[in-house]
Amino acid sequence: MSYATYFESFDVKKLLEQFPLDQAFTDKFKAISREQLRAEQNEKFLRCVARAWQIPFYQRLWGNAGIKPEDIRSLDDITKLPVFGKHEIMASVEAHPPLGDFHGWQDGTEAGNKPLVFHTTSGTTGRPQPLVFSPHSREVQSLLLARLYRWQGMKPGDVVHSVYGHGMINGGHYVREAITHYTQALFCSAGTGIEMRSAQQVQLMKNMGTNVIVGFADYIKKLADVAREQGLEPGKDIPVRMICGHLGRESRESLSAAWGGVELYDWYGVGDTGAIAGQGPDQDGLYLMEDAQYVEILGVDDGQIVADGEVGDMVVTCLYKDDIYPIIRFNTHDVTRVLTTPSSLGVNLRRIEGFLGRSDNMVKIRGINVFPQAMAPILEEHAAFAGEFICMASRDATGRDELAVHVETHAALDDEAVNAAFCALLRQRLGVEMGVVLCAPGSLAPLTGIEVRQKPVRLIDKRFA
Repeated sequence: MSYATYFESFDVKKLLEQFPLDQAFTDKFKAISREQLRAEQNEKFLRCVARAWQIPFYQRLWGNAGIKPEDIRSLDDITKLPVFGKHEIMASVEAHPPLGDFHGWQDGTEAGNKPLVFHTTSGTTGRPQPLVFSPHSREVQSLLLARLYRWQGMKPGDVVHSVYGHGMINGGHYVREAITHYTQALFCSAGTGIEMRSAQQVQLMKNMGTNVIVGFADYIKKLADVAREQGLEPGKDIPVRMICGHLGRESRESLSAAWGGVELYDWYGVGDTGAIAGQGPDQDGLYLMEDAQYVEILGVDDGQIVADGEVGDMVVTCLYKDDIYPIIRFNTHDVTRVLTTPSSLGVNLRRIEGFLGRSDNMVKIRGINVFPQAMAPILEEHAAFAGEFICMASRDATGRDELAVHVETHAALDDEAVNAAFCALLRQRLGVEMGVVLCAPGSLAPLTGIEVRQKPVRLIDKRFA
């Protein structure tokens, strides 16, 4: 029996031509017009749609919405298609275990009969979701991330310390592949605090001369605290010059200061889609990788396209996934807005503000949408904030929803003035009254999972328990 191996199933030279790096990348997107880009996107989109019609999941999703193949003739018709998300994928897995029918692996087609890369999500918002990739889609994802890292300043010879999780989780493996396949940096797969204790990670960073850290902001900041506990000066004894990670709404200033004033670069992506957007050298918003990803911003409440500058859910279509698992109108439930100011670099790509919260973790308090992730930069405005927090949503006997923010603080736990100051700060910034509970430093770790999770828990919802 003869079949293609991983590396025989894609052409790396063609891939690098289609998704250029470095100067070729910036040259292309300084020269290309929005009309030319739209034509490129349209061609890729129609290939993805044609493949999706061969897969039972899409036949069911689109058929139930009354869509026929002839209804989708161009990218202009994309809004006719229903969105889907993790809920629909997990329903597919339940009905067709263990991997579901949302993909076309080994379905007898040329597109589906390829090697499979299999991982899962971290399970931050529930049961881990299967993630499947063809070699081609896996390599495009890795290349896109490497494109961002290289644009942000990662160089050959850099020593990169990664705090992404491994095991079945996609993140650590995917980032490792991006750096080892498409940069000449030295990659250290440290993982989370449970895979390699924080104290050991700090010693590894010192011994290796780490100068770049990649990962989630919360844990990267914690490592700076651990370094100081061991008598090391971040930025000096560990000569970090840049952090490339998921910064979200955390304070950039405090994270940079924790590591001696390093440069910070944000990027955004989810397990299914890979890298979607990232900061460039101007550090002014996150540039959408529009040659690979088509992004719509839809209203959280009505699912309609919002105007640029307005907040909504990111809905993503992967324009390069036309084989095992097409992704067409995947609702990430991550919230952002498109920036309306022009790029100072002259790059003709749209930009988003970045990750502003999750709509499925959103709590509506007396008509106000509150995103727990948005609390961090607000709380950091008060000097007593010790760096960690978690929100508790509850519903009283009358049906009134309440939100209490548990805040680790350097002040005494019974300091009424500090409590009142936090309450006033949140009310002023978010426009709604909520309670604050002062907690001792480190006491929230069992709830947030800061030591063991890539993404700390920021909301415990008791309303429906």
